[in-house]
Amino acid sequence: MKNYVLLCVVLLFILESCNQNDGKMNLKYPKTKKVDQVDDYFGTKVADPYRWLENDTSKETASWVKAENKVTFDYLSKIPFREKIRERLKQIWDFPRNYAPFKKSGLWFFYKNNGLQNQSVLYVLKNVEDMQSARVLIDPNTMSVDGTTALGSVSVSKDGKYIAYSIARGGSDWNEILVKEIETGKELSDEIKWVKFSGISWFKNGFFYSAYEPPKQGTELSKKNEFHRLYYHKLGTPQSADALIIDNKKEPLRMFYGSVTSDEKYLIIYEETQGKRGNGVWIKDMQKPTAALIHLIESFDFEYSFFDNDGSVLFARTNFDAPKYKIISIDINKSKKENLKDIIPEKENVLESCQNAGGKFIVQYMKDAYSQLEVHERTGAFVQEIKLTGIGSVSSFNGDVADALAFYTFTSFTTPGDIYKFDVKSGKSSLYESSKIKFDGSLYEIKQVFYPSKDGTKIPMFITYKKGIKLDGSNPTILYGYGGFNVKITPSFNIAYVAWLENGGVYAVANLRGGGEYGKKWHVAGTKLQKQNVFDDYIAAAEYLIKEKYTRSEKLVARGGSNGGLLVGAVINQRPDLFKVALPAVGVMDMLRFHKFTIGWNWVSDYGSSENKEEFAYIYKYSPLHNIKSEAKYPAVLVTTADHDDRVVPAHSFKYIATMHEKYCGENPVLIRIETMAGHSAGKSTTKLIDEYTDVFSFVFYNLGIEPAYK
Repeated sequence: MKNYVLLCVVLLFILESCNQNDGKMNLKYPKTKKVDQVDDYFGTKVADPYRWLENDTSKETASWVKAENKVTFDYLSKIPFREKIRERLKQIWDFPRNYAPFKKSGLWFFYKNNGLQNQSVLYVLKNVEDMQSARVLIDPNTMSVDGTTALGSVSVSKDGKYIAYSIARGGSDWNEILVKEIETGKELSDEIKWVKFSGISWFKNGFFYSAYEPPKQGTELSKKNEFHRLYYHKLGTPQSADALIIDNKKEPLRMFYGSVTSDEKYLIIYEETQGKRGNGVWIKDMQKPTAALIHLIESFDFEYSFFDNDGSVLFARTNFDAPKYKIISIDINKSKKENLKDIIPEKENVLESCQNAGGKFIVQYMKDAYSQLEVHERTGAFVQEIKLTGIGSVSSFNGDVADALAFYTFTSFTTPGDIYKFDVKSGKSSLYESSKIKFDGSLYEIKQVFYPSKDGTKIPMFITYKKGIKLDGSNPTILYGYGGFNVKITPSFNIAYVAWLENGGVYAVANLRGGGEYGKKWHVAGTKLQKQNVFDDYIAAAEYLIKEKYTRSEKLVARGGSNGGLLVGAVINQRPDLFKVALPAVGVMDMLRFHKFTIGWNWVSDYGSSENKEEFAYIYKYSPLHNIKSEAKYPAVLVTTADHDDRVVPAHSFKYIATMHEKYCGENPVLIRIETMAGHSAGKSTTKLIDEYTDVFSFVFYNLGIEPAYK
């Protein structure tokens, strides 16, 4: 009995010591209340003591957030070079940025940011060769004092008279749609609210959009999104008068999107459902007002994305019988699958997108996660390849059906975004505008390697670093990964990472299974009961970087956001020894309850569900929240999330860090940075981006024992 009491005292001391300090700054974490909440999953009892943190509007949660942020920002404020990093990031960011022009309804538009503007501004002009004539059309910086209102989708009426545009406030996925007269800049009275996961598609004197019923007050950022609907809004009428086009009252987890063909002959409606990776398709003949909807594609097994038409013949990108995608045509008068016609058959590389520009099909392919561009006739016949300047990505190709002049942006890890002009008739491409950033990309090298994962699968990885570095294991290295939802992680430029590269940092991006880099099979290989492949791919990437002496564990940083936040959380549970710092951002940390909030139910197609016995057993084994170990020697952890994240609700991160504080007994700091008036990431203001990267890099450099070389 005496030994038992002694053991209890020792254990109590250990548990108390977990809440004391990090060995550097004498951290003391807030104590988080625990509740007696236990759920039964097929006979397995799972405690959820921090369930109360799911209530994002309670005063108790707000107090907890305030206490956690105080500890975190007190810690960050003591890092001696934090303000030097902030000043350097401001310097880097402060350069004018234009984005590739695009033509709609006879007018040209482009976005521009003067440098430190919180949001980019939309300009309009009649002649793209006379940029001096451009005038401001929509400036979201005037819509909020703090720059947290962001411009989303824009759509121009066919007559070029009006532009409908969506805005998001505070980083939320909820949008409002407003309308402006282009010539005069006059704002119309039209205002559409509770828009979410929607495009804007004009038809005559109105437009189609998707929305939900207004949620109850206090549940806007967490309530499960159900009963998505497609509407038509006629200009000059209230939203309450909008016509309901399609919904499904029996199936709450359906989603509907509408798009009108450029000749306004057909409305194409895409339908999605839980647990499926494809979409159904409905068609309505807009020349016949009383015509019924035609259910063109009933199955949800494959993806269809229509981009052009020739009368009743529609052209689409699809993975039907083509895991790496192809271009097909389908006559809506012959809707059976056997009437589908291959226009551009599936090839070795993944077909990312296709559009009609000047009467030609511009096809973007992806080879080993970087872009290739081809021109084809509308018959499918190959015309030419558009030569790009290196290994990188075409981030946008802006062409118009009725114009031979098109523009595209080329970017890479060291190329901020050069704009090229392409003449469809001559087939010639020329530099239109180069970036004005004060950064010399020629001083850095981008290498692509292929390394073996645990099961021998070859995984591509991009590694960017300053030329001439020594491979002696001493280089600070950030390893980024995502690996999910068919998302392609291709070469792109991140302004903030200049501060990392110029201080001798290595930046590695691994193209993990679960992504879309090699088509459907690659995606599926990282989903549901194969999700461990993603973690194995990432772990193998870290081991490769160490083996090849780019870095060592003491200099290696794990970074990922959203699904990538889940990745980082799972990997540091499985291999905490591999990393010195971990940065899980807006991560899906509670794999048992993600489907109960906002749009989380739509992720079941990738993750599976805790409501399925077999899938529960699998995801429970890797769920970041449920696999934190008190005996593990975790790296320094900085979790980042935001109060307006209604994609991956912040409760994921709240419960995760509360559990880390409860169980982790090591010396490294485990902190959470909770941003206000920000969301999942889209539309985040320049000010907030600089603030966040200042803190992230300060945390990283400090915990790697490196002082950045800034005076």
